[in-house]
Amino acid sequence: MVPEKKKIKKTTILLGVLDFLAIVCLFLMYGPISYFRNLWVTTAMTTKSHKYLARTFFNDDTINKIVSTNYVKSNGETDASIIKVGEIKETDSYESIYEEQILKKDEGNDLYKIIEVTGPNYKGYMAVIYDPSRVTLATAKHFGKGGQTIDKMLENNDGILGINANGFSDGTSQNLGSIPTGNVIKDGKIIWKSGTTGNLIGFNNDNVLVLYKGTPEEAIEQGVRDAMEFGPFLIVNGQPAEVKGNGGWGIAPRSAIAQRQDGIVLFLVVDGRSSSSIGVDMQELINIFTRYKAYNAANLDGGGSSVLYESGKAINNVSTLRYIPTAWILK
Repeated sequence: MVPEKKKIKKTTILLGVLDFLAIVCLFLMYGPISYFRNLWVTTAMTTKSHKYLARTFFNDDTINKIVSTNYVKSNGETDASIIKVGEIKETDSYESIYEEQILKKDEGNDLYKIIEVTGPNYKGYMAVIYDPSRVTLATAKHFGKGGQTIDKMLENNDGILGINANGFSDGTSQNLGSIPTGNVIKDGKIIWKSGTTGNLIGFNNDNVLVLYKGTPEEAIEQGVRDAMEFGPFLIVNGQPAEVKGNGGWGIAPRSAIAQRQDGIVLFLVVDGRSSSSIGVDMQELINIFTRYKAYNAANLDGGGSSVLYESGKAINNVSTLRYIPTAWILK
């Protein structure tokens, strides 16, 4: 009889705990405090395969209303004349720890360095690239027909390190990563035309990171050599974007690219979806880049695609290398 009573007691406690968790969940989803509800929906709706998490609790009208009130409003387009490529000042004194991290080169490596970036709930890595002329857009070997993992892209393009670029629209089906979301320009030519006029992120012939909202044809006329479409733009001409609510992207693993006024290029990746690093939202990406004096910065595809790869290994925490259509690489 005693064991049976213990069993009943444990079952009662378990049911009580489950009831409590259900009440908490319902309160967070439907209660008067909108923060968690907005975070849940925006995080889910910006993933490739987990949108059902939002639709489990809310109908499309509610989801659309939440998404419409959480967004990033960027400010214009890049003024390329402000960036002075090659004007990196050698110094023995630094105004901040962040400047020292950027400007103090690793011994024996004048090309780039990797620094760790941390915050209260996240951990990431930033590649600091001193020569922007060596940054180029790499594409999958069978671009448009099949994606490729970033290690193979680097191998095929004599790359030293790289970060994922475009999003893609073919989900987890075969030929994963074959269809880039948005236009793609390579070596001054349009190699993928989506019919959209969106956020082009690329480099011009003067090796300046250009954030452009026109058509790919117009971008090429402006001297853009390599570009891909994604976003949002985070910093334009030194002005941080205005973030409404949580920015509309939730908290997740992130990849982003930036350039300082002295021409230094920054590849940033932040881990997410783990107890040691939950990820960041758009505002935190802006905050990170602001600390490191980024003058122009943009968000790249994130989530499971986020990877910074160097010398035969992923720098960040990656469970598996995803097939992707494009990557920004250092040659």
